[in-house]
Amino acid sequence: MKKQLLLIALALSTAFSATAQEKVLNLYSARHYQTDEKLYENFTRQTGIKINRIDGKEDELMERIRNEGANSPADVFITVDAARLATADALGLFAPVKSKLLEARIPAHLHTDTWFAFSTRARVIIYNRSALKAEDVPTYESLADPKLKGKLCSRSGAHPYNLSLVSSLIAHDGEAKTEEWARGVVANFARAPKGGDTDQIKSVAAGECGVAVSNTYYLARLIRSDKVEDRRLMERVGIVWPNQAGHGTHINISGGGMVKTSKNQASAVKFLEYLASDEAQRYFADGNNEWPVVAGLNTNNPALDAMGKFKADTFADQRPGEERRRGAKAA
Repeated sequence: MKKQLLLIALALSTAFSATAQEKVLNLYSARHYQTDEKLYENFTRQTGIKINRIDGKEDELMERIRNEGANSPADVFITVDAARLATADALGLFAPVKSKLLEARIPAHLHTDTWFAFSTRARVIIYNRSALKAEDVPTYESLADPKLKGKLCSRSGAHPYNLSLVSSLIAHDGEAKTEEWARGVVANFARAPKGGDTDQIKSVAAGECGVAVSNTYYLARLIRSDKVEDRRLMERVGIVWPNQAGHGTHINISGGGMVKTSKNQASAVKFLEYLASDEAQRYFADGNNEWPVVAGLNTNNPALDAMGKFKADTFADQRPGEERRRGAKAA
């Protein structure tokens, strides 16, 4: 009798432990936005699943998961850029996710069997309204036009945003043409590459440069800024959706997947599915100035609305980072 009671107690204890474990999600995140806090709070409120978040840089988090091995507490890894997700996948960090909801809501070119995009940002051309016109820079290829000599500013070409763009051009134009384009872009530099996208925007507005490339959520952030000087700065900057007559404007993604060694797989899938929900998708747009990946969703972001509709490139470079860097260097 005592033995039976002991077995029952042990079974109940194990069941309780498993239940408690399912109420926790360990999230390794390379997204560093305070606005995401609301997403996590809403998920916990709806599901009762507590999120333990570890923030860090992409490479550091991937290396941490690798070093932790089978003992890793990580359940979900989220980051920015398709190639970073592909790198995590190539390292064997992700597990396949079977979810009819995710497959139905997220376009085929924005997910694989192991990771899913949840928001996008477009990489647009910006120009100084007093120095250039939109028709001067209709495509990414036009940035190599000799008439722009001494007018182009850029962040480092080694940054993942620019590596992704170069990779897409290689896919569309071929290596030889992209190599020629890259030489033309360098010849047009107004200064050595430095800073981030916001620095390029400010340099264009100040007239230090005539043209640059930026992700749209940096532009939307300035348009919606509480600071008058930020909004006035944007009055001097024009925006071009590149390559609308061709393959469309290049986009970057933000996404994630379930870690292979997750101890809370049910919670991990629930979280990924939540990120594809109407509520979360609207928050990516309205809270952090990104476009949702779910089609036909109404959002309320005046800055994104003001930029208008555009044709997006459906090419997604899913090669691991090092392989993609080699491809970009070949250009």
